[in-house]
Amino acid sequence: MLEINNLNVHFGVIHALKGISLTVNDGEIVTLIGANGAGKTTTLRTISGLKKPTSGDIILNGENITGMSAQQRVNKGISHAPEGRRVFPAMTVLENLEMGAYLRKDKPEIARDLKMVYDLFPVLSDRQKQPAGTLSGGEQQMLAIGRALMSRPKILLLDEPSMGLAPLLVQEIFNIIRGVNKAGTTVLLVEQNAMMALQIAHRAYVMETGSIVLHGTGEELLQSDQVKKAYLGG
Repeated sequence: MLEINNLNVHFGVIHALKGISLTVNDGEIVTLIGANGAGKTTTLRTISGLKKPTSGDIILNGENITGMSAQQRVNKGISHAPEGRRVFPAMTVLENLEMGAYLRKDKPEIARDLKMVYDLFPVLSDRQKQPAGTLSGGEQQMLAIGRALMSRPKILLLDEPSMGLAPLLVQEIFNIIRGVNKAGTTVLLVEQNAMMALQIAHRAYVMETGSIVLHGTGEELLQSDQVKKAYLGG
């Protein structure tokens, strides 16, 4: 489904991504783990079109989308729930969700997807007329994921969905990610909570200072001494 080939990204003289290559197959959950500054968020921002690469290719379903705008990539099936949630605080929950479907014209299907999001996150249904800025951190994270799903993506990019959440909410968010995937959406996940991410991932990549240094199945990396020592506290 998604193929990244020899991707390089610079911020001025800083070489942020150093020729990384990775694949995400249809139906998978793939996670990127690594320390702060490893390049995980930059990878997602480059895939979704928010950052232009210096060189390399981004292939989606066999089509090279490297030169496409972020809006065109949404139309192609990429949706991004960014780090820090980035909800529109003065807009209601419903208005935020409607923004996720901004490029769509199929109103009956939009209504169906809105019901799907409310079924997935009942608290959002209860608070649909409430300004998004008044929601708790966990509720805002649910809204960010719900808004991303409203574009009906083929692949969902999730950046640090558990950041700042209480442990019980972290478990709930990861259960929801697994449910979204089982319902048919491919997921590329960036997550500091390496243990939880690897437990739900089909495959994973470890990033260090802009490079991919290790990859394998989620289970293989959970058992890796290198990963245990660096990211799992073992």
